[in-house]
Amino acid sequence: MMAFKALCVGLFCVLLVTCIYTPVPDNIEESWKVTALDLAVKTCSFVAMCFENIGIMKYEEFISIIFRLDYTLPRSDEYITVTDTAFVDVPVRLYLPKRKSETPRRAVIYIHGGAFCFGSFKQTSSDLLNRWTANRLDAVVIGLDYRLTPQHHFPAQFEDSITVVKFFLQDKILRKYGVDPTRVCISGDSSGGTLAAAVTQQVQNDPEIKHKIKMQALLYPALQVIDSRLPSHRENEHGIVLTRDIAIKLVSLYFTKDKALPQAMRRNQHMPLESRPLFQFVNWSVLLPEKYRKDYVYKEPILGRSSFSLPALMDYRASPLLANDSQLQTLPQTYVLTCQYDLLRDDGLMYVSRLRSVGVQVAHDHIEDGIHAALSFMTSPFYLQVGLRIKDMYINWLNKNL
Repeated sequence: MMAFKALCVGLFCVLLVTCIYTPVPDNIEESWKVTALDLAVKTCSFVAMCFENIGIMKYEEFISIIFRLDYTLPRSDEYITVTDTAFVDVPVRLYLPKRKSETPRRAVIYIHGGAFCFGSFKQTSSDLLNRWTANRLDAVVIGLDYRLTPQHHFPAQFEDSITVVKFFLQDKILRKYGVDPTRVCISGDSSGGTLAAAVTQQVQNDPEIKHKIKMQALLYPALQVIDSRLPSHRENEHGIVLTRDIAIKLVSLYFTKDKALPQAMRRNQHMPLESRPLFQFVNWSVLLPEKYRKDYVYKEPILGRSSFSLPALMDYRASPLLANDSQLQTLPQTYVLTCQYDLLRDDGLMYVSRLRSVGVQVAHDHIEDGIHAALSFMTSPFYLQVGLRIKDMYINWLNKNL
């Protein structure tokens, strides 16, 4: 009997690995470690889906529990004072250099990723990145926590982010923290990159905001939701860490709990007829460099098939790529980092094309062996060299340009 049970467990494990295993490309560094991390992430995702299907808890609730296991407390060290507080009721973590400065300091506002559903400035990886940034740049760094889906849908996350930025850019607050108002950057990764791009557009185009942003840094950002069949979506449909199906499930929760949206997004038939003019802004057959277009044939999504009405899908605050050229022309110096093996790769590539076409100064790093969420893997035992490389590239660019 015990042998039969062991056989059943073994067969189940083999079946599970077969279902979730994704071959790792040959050029990826530390392929064995990436494979192990990918299997761990997808196993958690598989368990979460099982729990949801049998009614124990929602998928996002289970994943949130795992994320919270990695939360840190504000810990100061010999170089940086770290405190948790709030800016207009939005939680923030402040990183303030201890050494005295004869001149006003630079500042970085960092918005974490997590598909709008998960994550926090309390995550070990976010805390370390912000701590390293503050120490290397001798800068004031602010990590902010926006409200999460599905309890709070768009535009709550944008509103929290813009609230923190506008509060910080007040003269009295800049003076309080000794910050030079001409040397402020907004940064973010993944969904945090979405919010960083949207907030920067808002700040730069709002005449009532006195101080503007000097630069923005977008790390493998998500920048549009209107076309769910970009080349990078097809190439990474069963991608490392992030699959197309899970991405659609989570981004749908950003807008609604209606399950009709993810079903329509999987078919790329979720946009209304009136959205047709917007597709010029995400036409990958024009905006993507040829090496990323490959042999794919561009087909405009079928419009007007959805049974729901979600104007937010056409809002440039949710999809910064939908901003028109006049809105983009005002943007500051921009850093965009994209990863080859990332579902979101083409969002960043198209934004680079659009910004350069209107005269915005853009620095672009493309990581040929990069994967989505690489910055989440910077601590033992889950660290990846690619995550540490991206961290160094980002901080070095800030140090040189901010």
